[in-house]
Amino acid sequence: MTRDYTSVDADVFLPTYRRLPIEIDRAEGAEIVARDGTRYLDLLGGIAVNAAGHSHPSIIEAVERQVRRYAHVSNFLVQDAQVEFAERLTRLSGYPHLFLSNSGTEAIEGALKLVRKHGSERGRSKVIAFEGAFHGRSYGALSLMHKPKYKEGMGPFLQDIVTLPYNDVERLREEIDGNTAGIFVEFLQGEGGIIEASSAFIEELSTAQKEHNLLIVADEIQAGAGRTGEFFSFSSLPIHPDLVTMAKVIGGGLPLGAILATEALRDVWGPGAHGTTFGGNPVSCAAGSALLDLLEDGLMESAAETGTLLKRGLRALQELYPSTILDIRGRGCIIGVLFPFDASDIVSRLLERGIVANATSTTVLRLLPPYLLAPAQVDRFVNTLGEVIESMDS
Repeated sequence: MTRDYTSVDADVFLPTYRRLPIEIDRAEGAEIVARDGTRYLDLLGGIAVNAAGHSHPSIIEAVERQVRRYAHVSNFLVQDAQVEFAERLTRLSGYPHLFLSNSGTEAIEGALKLVRKHGSERGRSKVIAFEGAFHGRSYGALSLMHKPKYKEGMGPFLQDIVTLPYNDVERLREEIDGNTAGIFVEFLQGEGGIIEASSAFIEELSTAQKEHNLLIVADEIQAGAGRTGEFFSFSSLPIHPDLVTMAKVIGGGLPLGAILATEALRDVWGPGAHGTTFGGNPVSCAAGSALLDLLEDGLMESAAETGTLLKRGLRALQELYPSTILDIRGRGCIIGVLFPFDASDIVSRLLERGIVANATSTTVLRLLPPYLLAPAQVDRFVNTLGEVIESMDS
């Protein structure tokens, strides 16, 4: 007799997730296979995690090899899996130093502590962040965020943190003062609707960084690690953040986060100032090293190529349905399609046709696919989205 895991799931877990009605059997490449045999094209990618798709053989091999050696010791010991991952990440990123965590939220928490520690030595404590950003679910991360639905009834939050309208140069200029320790920014907002920083906004951030000796923290948890076709979403921008937070892609499907730091910040923390039991887990680092190797071997370029195919197909749809598809945003494998209505209806209709995606900022269909989508899979999505729009218009 086949067990009904859906009903058990609903009974056992606190009701924090709106689960999709799929019981997963396995996942391969860009597809999720349900227990009933239905195959779904996964354009959510584990929420921006599975850059190499599901069950990539080199990642599986690295995980199996490491877990047979040991799964966990502690960060009091030197571990080759950590060192090898760190070498790859510092080389790819251009940042010489890092701290490894379990997740993006923990990377944000650590970066906030580091900014405050750096600021305390200069008599500064204020931190600036921006509306539309998503930094995580813990108290420090929520304190940096504006969206009420994530914060309602859970305060009070950390003091001396200000959230400003995104891309508002005048408000940013007005808010920076002698107490400002740092600024947290997503140069390409994911949760905010796939919105990019304007050139004037970037220029103002860079000016503030130089003139006020404050720290710029780039949150690259969703848009980094090659997702835009470049290693960082800010790689081609005229700014060099002091700290970068990463997670999602860099673990190859396992929990792993990082704070990257410039040389000038190497000694802000000393022994005991920050730490983690599981952060930089050797099995996660082994998977992460395999993933970073794939990025260097052409996976990052594949993200750009996949994005080009997706946007070409979506623009063709926009020409057919200009009053339905209002805008196409993003780069590489982080793309948003703007509708004049709640995009969750689009998500539901796509799922009925075997495609997994999600909606963000209410009216935006968010696509975070593996970087290696085949042209036929891109065509399948575009054609299916066209069918969905046609069915809604008829």
